[in-house]
Amino acid sequence: MANPPTTSRATTLPAVKRRKLSDDHHSLLPPLPDHVAHLCLSLISPTTMFSVCRSWRRLLYSSTFPPFRSLYTLSLPTAGGGHHQTLKLSSFDPISSKWITVDPPPAPPLPSLHRLSVRHPSFVSRNLPVQSVSVAGKLVLVAANSGRLVPAFSHPIVFDPLSDSWSSCPPLSAPRRWCAAGASRGTVVVASGIASHYTQTVAHSVEKWVLRKTEDFDRKRRISDGNWEKMRSLRNAKLCREAIDAVGWRGKLCMVNVKGDYAKEGFVYDVDSDEWVAMAEGMLGGWRGPAAAMEEETLYVVDESRGVLKRYDESVDGWSEVMADERLKGAEHIAAGGGRVCVLCEKKDVGILVVDVVATPPQIWVVEIPAGEQILAVHVLPRMCRPELRPPVGSESK
Repeated sequence: MANPPTTSRATTLPAVKRRKLSDDHHSLLPPLPDHVAHLCLSLISPTTMFSVCRSWRRLLYSSTFPPFRSLYTLSLPTAGGGHHQTLKLSSFDPISSKWITVDPPPAPPLPSLHRLSVRHPSFVSRNLPVQSVSVAGKLVLVAANSGRLVPAFSHPIVFDPLSDSWSSCPPLSAPRRWCAAGASRGTVVVASGIASHYTQTVAHSVEKWVLRKTEDFDRKRRISDGNWEKMRSLRNAKLCREAIDAVGWRGKLCMVNVKGDYAKEGFVYDVDSDEWVAMAEGMLGGWRGPAAAMEEETLYVVDESRGVLKRYDESVDGWSEVMADERLKGAEHIAAGGGRVCVLCEKKDVGILVVDVVATPPQIWVVEIPAGEQILAVHVLPRMCRPELRPPVGSESK
């Protein structure tokens, strides 16, 4: 026979009051000191930590705790016809399954995200690009078009998720659009493009910028340290005909000059040696859709006509199938990080497909897109801190 229940003062307290006492407790894992508790809790999955208590949730979103990865999107409202619209940056928190809208950069002094255009009467059958790259855990907005078909940004701007702040890049030699842009190992590279009008100087130019650490940013002026370095000029201007995503992979930038499942040319740029070479035949042959690299080590591509996610094997110069899914057909944008590949397809009712490529077999699920949003790009970056869970000012420095 079971022992009769015993009554203690703790069990007689209302549940709400018990939760409040637990959440207000300063010690994360009594009687351990917090720095030891940090080490222990870092071994627990973020989902579990989020569900236990508020003090653990605060720690999960603090600057002192290793950040988990989140999905980010750049979008415009579907209403308005794509002319003179406001670009929006959003973050999807995979732990709480909530979308968070990022506050826009303060303008001035930073470039405004208003009055951008993705459609224009001169380009009936295509959208105008908004180009962005992720580098060292930050997002860089590189180029876009204004309604007058001139560069929308006087200079690139940077968003840092961990500090929830915007800052300004140094200016390029000339503002541009329709360029090749990518990042590798903390360095952003912009090649070719068109300024307010076509010039051979801009079309043949290559510039790189090394992203400094957070402490190197001038917070008062919101300008980052360092300048763009001019590299060896291109031999031709093939890269200014399209907005090109240059994929960072093992210290190099890989790119093709045409999007979609069409005949194309491939180029590989070595960031350190400043040398361009033709893409390997096998790599180029399987590059039949948007591509991304996981931690700049493993290259993935979606064959948009067949709906197949593939992985590149340099040793055999070939691609192997990871998984096939009808929903991957018509893939438009892709991002990779934290063992996940995120794919946005042309069927807007599908949402963003997330593939866990670490699992065996690979697992796939869907993140629903907020209603009324046209997604222009997807990125995988460190999580932001949800406003209601941010620690009190000064608490993290204690």
